[in-house]
Amino acid sequence: MKKITSLFLVSFMVLGLVACANNGGSAASTEAASTEVAGEANNEVAASTQKLIMCTNAEFPPYEYKEGGEFLGIDVEAAKLIGEKIGAEVEILDIAFDSLIPTVNSGKADFAMAGMTVTEDRLENVDFSHTYQTAVQSIIVPVDSDIESDADLYDGKKIGVQLGTTGDIYCTDDFGDENISRYPKIVDGVQAMKTGAIDACVVDDQVAKAIIASDTSSFKILETPYAEEEYAIAVKKGNKELLDKINAAIDEIMSSGELQAIVDKYIK
Repeated sequence: MKKITSLFLVSFMVLGLVACANNGGSAASTEAASTEVAGEANNEVAASTQKLIMCTNAEFPPYEYKEGGEFLGIDVEAAKLIGEKIGAEVEILDIAFDSLIPTVNSGKADFAMAGMTVTEDRLENVDFSHTYQTAVQSIIVPVDSDIESDADLYDGKKIGVQLGTTGDIYCTDDFGDENISRYPKIVDGVQAMKTGAIDACVVDDQVAKAIIASDTSSFKILETPYAEEEYAIAVKKGNKELLDKINAAIDEIMSSGELQAIVDKYIK
């Protein structure tokens, strides 16, 4: 009897230990599964709050400018909309125009969007998105100026441009470096023209219109455009994944009319 009782107790204890082991395994499995689910959830949160840094030069209304500490303009709103389409929050980094491409290439910014024209020289350093806006370079002169077209600028005239822009590039090629005055902001060039230090300024047509609207008695825009160009977004060379996402978003907001609505908001 003692032997049977002992055998029964041993069997009972073994079964108990097995049960405890099974319960412990279930708890460990549950904990591991919970951790895995939590990890997936965190990854989803991280993906939904992806951040992209856009570098720009906020001295170029109506494309990008600051008002009351807030970034505004066509490029600013378009960039945020593009960010929404690809599931990313866009943070803006305001720097000098001629620092845009080096900043993208250094990895300090994911893309540059600043009324930037696609040129052969720039294509050697960055990749460009699809065109999102066509633009015209115009010539601003004082209202009493005898300059009637870009042909008159060849006669030793002093021309103001914003440093590093296509206006700078084109004018340097056409009129010679000695005739070009470069400014970090085009409004500085306009002020110099007002004092008689330079004879004309070359700038994007929409920017020119904004300048004229603020001082119609001092300046005018020549009827003949100086150059036509296309604006696109620059990304680091070889960053195909981001470029493809941006291109898809650009195509979507252009076909849907969302981009045009932004343009119409700033350009009447």
